[in-house]
Amino acid sequence: MKKLSHLDKQGKAKMVDITEKPLTLREAVAKGHVYMKPETLKLIKDKKIPKGDVFSVSKVAGIMAAKKTSELIPMCHPLNITSVNIDFNLDGKKNKIDIEAHVKIMGRTGVEMEALTAVFAAALTIYDMCKAVDKEMVISDIMLLEKKGGRSGLYKRK
Repeated sequence: MKKLSHLDKQGKAKMVDITEKPLTLREAVAKGHVYMKPETLKLIKDKKIPKGDVFSVSKVAGIMAAKKTSELIPMCHPLNITSVNIDFNLDGKKNKIDIEAHVKIMGRTGVEMEALTAVFAAALTIYDMCKAVDKEMVISDIMLLEKKGGRSGLYKRK
């Protein structure tokens, strides 16, 4: 098992020093799901949710969250993200919305946390936009699918 880089010699939490790391292209892709009642999915699809366009608002929330990850997760570095893209897929058979976030940066550290945070914020926003019609929605399976760049290279979920 690798040594945890967020711990000092005494085992206390610290922010990793990335000063000497080279600038490289780094990318991360994360996904998650929001399960809901079939009627809720239909309302979203037909753009009949009273709070407005669920996908537009959720996309903006995901982008904003990616940019603010270091304000939410204590050991994350503030990053100058160069690209965030959020995609949604409606699955009528499983009554769910799949969310996928792609984040890029030219930087010294990866953007996995930013991609995961983007998915979570987009999912929470879907819940918030639709809770008046469906309080039983379930947010699940938020996970890293892929990361590229940096010392550890490519990671792809199997």
